[in-house]
Amino acid sequence: MKVKKRIFLGLLLTAFLLLLGIIIAVFYLYLNRLEYVYRNILILLIALSTIIIIITALGLGGIVLTIFSARTYPPLQSLIIIAVKILYPVALRLGGILGIPKDKIKSSFIEVNNHLVLTRGVLVPPEKILILVPHCLQKDFCPYKITTNIKNCHRCGKCDIDKLISFAEKYNVNIAVVSGGSLARRYVSEYRPRAIVAIACERDLTSGIQDTNPIPVIGILNERPEGPCFNCTVNLERVEKAIRFFINGKVV
Repeated sequence: MKVKKRIFLGLLLTAFLLLLGIIIAVFYLYLNRLEYVYRNILILLIALSTIIIIITALGLGGIVLTIFSARTYPPLQSLIIIAVKILYPVALRLGGILGIPKDKIKSSFIEVNNHLVLTRGVLVPPEKILILVPHCLQKDFCPYKITTNIKNCHRCGKCDIDKLISFAEKYNVNIAVVSGGSLARRYVSEYRPRAIVAIACERDLTSGIQDTNPIPVIGILNERPEGPCFNCTVNLERVEKAIRFFINGKVV
């Protein structure tokens, strides 16, 4: 398993153990320290917490099982989604306490997400695939506004937008350039995709992957040779592989 995946999985496991420790402490108080009037409240809390623990344990187990066996387990998919939603914020805070940079944790989350999507073998008609491209891939000196309509691109070839449009034409998939999360959500609502290939930074990818759940998203980090949000590039080979994966339902 790559280091990137281990970071996120390790933090998820730590978050789970922390949650379990809190519940054990509450249970201890129930048995030893509190008056009867508080015990009924604690019983309710313990019952709810136990349900959460069981769900997150199964979800976490599902993630590990999927990654190690390289196969998907349909009954565990919903539990995996719920477990990530519950444990991700805790894992992020734990990482901060341990001095792990947020971008490193989010990058690890994206790696885990991609692995889970690739394992599922999602087969999608080309017209139901959407490529979401951040506007930071456009050169800063380009005068054409392509976030409202990508056809405004004059395809001079000085940035990666031209190649991405070529992919969209070659595979007959949809493509949109977005300036942020709001516009991305608008295009998702408009195109109603069944699969998304998203290019963005760590922050936008992690929030986008969670916002569009359960739509499968393969996230590809942009490359920032001139700094954040400025004349960025992308690994075009990875983008094309992601498109072909959704069209063929397997890694090709």
